Amino acid sequence: MNDHSSPPALFSVEALRLALAMPWKASNELERLALLPAARLYVALAGVRWGGAGWKLYGLPLIQKHRQSTLSIGDHLELRSTARSNPLGPHRPVILSTRRPGAILTIGDHFGMTGGSIVCEEQITIGSRVTVGANTIIVDTDFHPLDPHQRQRTPLDGATAPITIEDDVFIGMQCLILKGVTIGVGSVIGAGSVVTRDVPPGVIAAGNPAQVIRKLAVLEP
Repeated sequence: MNDHSSPPALFSVEALRLALAMPWKASNELERLALLPAARLYVALAGVRWGGAGWKLYGLPLIQKHRQSTLSIGDHLELRSTARSNPLGPHRPVILSTRRPGAILTIGDHFGMTGGSIVCEEQITIGSRVTVGANTIIVDTDFHPLDPHQRQRTPLDGATAPITIEDDVFIGMQCLILKGVTIGVGSVIGAGSVVTRDVPPGVIAAGNPAQVIRKLAVLEP
């Protein structure tokens, strides 16, 4: 096992070896375990069901759930909200926000995110085994209207459109995923990219606006 892998069990020879080699990881795990009762209570008070297995919260995320919205998260969630939980240094806690009645934010199994925000006013669907790099923002709304007169009348009535992020997607750090896009199965979004249009499956896309750089080799399962 290499030093970048997670040990198979918290109390194991591998875990002890990693704790001796990288004591900050041991500290992160101890803090996570100490936080667990408060984290479960906080999630419940926010109106979100705690996942069936394997949730790991390094620091408390900020959950802003409209009571008439839906926010569902699968098993094996991992959110890193403290600067010391990731060497990239999240700027702030992970924020999960559903802002309107009827908004639907659905996150599949084995989702990981460091810092950053997911803001849903209409619908955001994230598949399984999706990893989101530090300080990325995923938002399905413009927040504010583009027309100045409408902005004066209804300042929070920006355009919205659903976002879909399919299974096995990797999104690099400090990206911006904007309304109305689909990112296809297994694709990779390069760090610092702004995604304004659909990304097909199995490609690397990067830039502002993000464009397909190349196709990924298909790996056999």
